[in-house]
Amino acid sequence: MSSEDAPSGEPAGSDERVFLIVVDDSEEWRAALRFACRRAQHTGGRVALMHVIEPADFQHWMAVEEVMRAEMREEAETRLHSVAEEVVELTGQMPILHIREGTTRDELLALINEEPSISILVLGAHPGAEGPGPLIQYLTTKGLGRLRIPITIVPGNLGAEAIDTLA
Repeated sequence: MSSEDAPSGEPAGSDERVFLIVVDDSEEWRAALRFACRRAQHTGGRVALMHVIEPADFQHWMAVEEVMRAEMREEAETRLHSVAEEVVELTGQMPILHIREGTTRDELLALINEEPSISILVLGAHPGAEGPGPLIQYLTTKGLGRLRIPITIVPGNLGAEAIDTLA
């Protein structure tokens, strides 16, 4: 399946630090968002948001599949624009928006390799005993050699005040 980007906002300058956040269905990405926004604010950087539309398993009727894809894309755009408003409130700057289709880890690695302006990946870790989450698990083991940028992992159970102090 091909992936498409839907960038929004102005492209980042070459010396501007860009903090990439993956907006997904977990709760912990919000801790990563706040941390990235505060770091961007303190360092003169910028935030980029990425949402990946996972492939649908419904392929019986092509017309129905196309309608479902269009609806998922519209939902992704609405969600990213809502999160972008939060970023603007925290940083005063519109984030860069990316919507991709495919598997999250593959599209994340592809985006990082395609966009030289992205300088740091910020992920929120699930605080439970079951582990930090599948994306962090993959990136810190098998996928580590495929990354060209550092990862900042923020515990998903940190509150706003703690994150602001750390950032």
